Amino acid sequence: MTVLVLLVQFLISVCNGESFDQDFKITWGNDRGKIINNGQLLTLTLDNLSGSGFESNKEFHFGKIDMQIKLVPGNSAGTVTAYYLSSQGDTHDEIDYEFLGNVTGEPYTVHTNVYAEGKGEREQQFHLWFDPTKDFHTYSILWNPQTIIFAIDEIPIREFKNREQMGIPFPKAHAMRLYSSIWNADQWATQGGRIKTDWSQAPFSSTYKNFKAEACVRFGGTTSCHPQTVNWMTRKLDGSSIDRLNWVRKNFMIYNYCIDNKRFPQGLPKECNAID
Repeated sequence: MTVLVLLVQFLISVCNGESFDQDFKITWGNDRGKIINNGQLLTLTLDNLSGSGFESNKEFHFGKIDMQIKLVPGNSAGTVTAYYLSSQGDTHDEIDYEFLGNVTGEPYTVHTNVYAEGKGEREQQFHLWFDPTKDFHTYSILWNPQTIIFAIDEIPIREFKNREQMGIPFPKAHAMRLYSSIWNADQWATQGGRIKTDWSQAPFSSTYKNFKAEACVRFGGTTSCHPQTVNWMTRKLDGSSIDRLNWVRKNFMIYNYCIDNKRFPQGLPKECNAID
């Protein structure tokens, strides 16, 4: 009986992306969101009438979440593809990627943010060292009680550490579902809203495959974590990962809230002055 219980826990604690039909549901956009190829691919589409979105069937409470995404090709100016973990309510937590499109030949902006207890305003933005529209790339979120790490193809681009000892909220109280959506944000998304969506290029589509979650799953008020899935529970960046993170920050970061003194005239957020 003990072996059977452990096996059941293992099965509900690891999602290996066997089928988008099992792991996700299209939540809006009518037929603009589609699960195809026997559940192996999911597409979200935006046209001049509506965007579309999906959410995970499970709620996760810590874990490592991977998704391979190919973003809108060509002139994607004005479009945003969002990919994020989020809880619900006024004091929600959120770990957020947003991919801001651009005119053909110009780089996407990868916008990241972290919300804790309903408060965000922790944006960092990056350009990429590759074209995210030509092929699939793996976008990951590692979330454990010590840290949050954003990574692309296993290269870390951002870390947000737990600094509750400094009075800084950290997302840990709430389980979160995985969401994604595509929508029109041409009032702000591309070059501060100067470039508008060219609807003659519509429909715009992003494509997803190979979802994987090594995660604790929240169900019926209980969180299940199998021991074999939690090697990430205490994981943090090692020396080589810190080197790669610094390489990304030096060469590809284009905005960091922690140096935006004009935005925070009363002083930068406390985590910006933390010394590790």
